[in-house]
Amino acid sequence: MNTDYQSPNCGARKPEQGHAPEIDTLVIHYTGMMPTTRARDWLCDPASQVSAHYLLDEDGTSWRLVAEGDRAWHAGVGCWRGWRDINSRSIGIELSNPGHDYGYRDFPDAQIAALIALAGDILARHPIPAHNVVAHSDIAPDRKIDPGELFPWARLAAAGVGLWPDANTAVEDKAPVHDAPLVALSEIGYDTDRQTAKAVISAFQRRFRPSCFDGALDDETKERIAQMHSLVAASSGSA
Repeated sequence: MNTDYQSPNCGARKPEQGHAPEIDTLVIHYTGMMPTTRARDWLCDPASQVSAHYLLDEDGTSWRLVAEGDRAWHAGVGCWRGWRDINSRSIGIELSNPGHDYGYRDFPDAQIAALIALAGDILARHPIPAHNVVAHSDIAPDRKIDPGELFPWARLAAAGVGLWPDANTAVEDKAPVHDAPLVALSEIGYDTDRQTAKAVISAFQRRFRPSCFDGALDDETKERIAQMHSLVAASSGSA
C-alpha cells in the first residue's frame, strides 16, 4: 500500500518525435542519501527540481510522490531505444540506499519484495515491455551508476519484472553480436551515439555481469550481450 506524499516537482507528459507520450518504461534508481525521510523531503522540495513517482524505504514502506499520469523529474538527460525525453515515457521508482558515496549496501529483502509488488502493479496498468525495465545507469551511462551492482535484477526477472540472461538463454547465431557488440548494445536500447563506449559497456556489465564492470569487451561480456540481444529480440516480438 502506498502513502501519498505529494511532490510539486512534476508536470504534464510531453510528445516526442511527433508521437503522443506513452508510458512504456520503468526506471529503477537509488536515492544516494539517508535517512529515507531526508530523501523523501528532497524529492518533494521545489528547490531540488527532482522527483520520482514512488519512493521505497528499506523496510518496504512506500510513498507515492507523483501520480503515474504525470511527468516526474527523475531521469534527467538520458536515452533509451532512441527516445530522449525519458521522463515523458516512464515511471520512476527510487529505492532508499546510501549509494556508492555514503556506504553502498545490499537492498533488504523487504524492500525488494515491496518493489516487486509495486512493479507488478505498474506493469499491469501500463504497456511496459520487459526490455524497458531499466536502471538509471542504463539510460545515462556517462552520468549515473544506480541502482548499482548489488541490485538483484535476477530476482526481479524471476518474478516477471525485466529480463535476465542465464546459462539456459539460447543464442542462435553469436557471430554478428560478437563481431559488432556496440551495434548489439544499441539494438538492446543503449545510446552508443552520444555516450562513451566504455561507459555503455560498464553500465551493461554493472547490471548483467556485476562481478566486473571495467568497461572492457571481454569474452564473457560479449556472451552476455549476445544473450541479452536474443532476449530483447524475443521480448520486442511479443510486446
